[in-house]
Amino acid sequence: MSSRHHIDDFMRDRIIGKIEEGRNITDVAREFDIAHSVVAWLWKSFKTTGMCSRRHEGGRVRSTTPAEDRYIVLSAKRNRRTTAQHVANQFLAASGKQISRKTVARLLRGGGLYARRTCCVCPINQTAPYCPFSMV
Repeated sequence: MSSRHHIDDFMRDRIIGKIEEGRNITDVAREFDIAHSVVAWLWKSFKTTGMCSRRHEGGRVRSTTPAEDRYIVLSAKRNRRTTAQHVANQFLAASGKQISRKTVARLLRGGGLYARRTCCVCPINQTAPYCPFSMV
């Protein structure tokens, strides 16, 4: 048996054509060096749907388009101090689509923006310049 993973459309059409000529599924499978079950599945699919093309892959439907993803990242870059929740609210007002804070955070991480906390290190001695966080 061959280790081919996918059968291209031309090969599918040839297999269906051979079976429509009246050839046996086992003979067609042996001729094309593929498994009997693959040919049987292909023939069954062709009989029920009338097509023999590959099915599209499944998966979760995207909540935003790639253009909207770029808009979200751009709006966050315009104001770097805004939160993910605020960006989600801005996007809702602009487009009318509700997206979660987690979705915005994931998109911003993809755009190279991460949540950071500003850190100011205050000097320990009194001779150093002014520090807004010193208690003295």
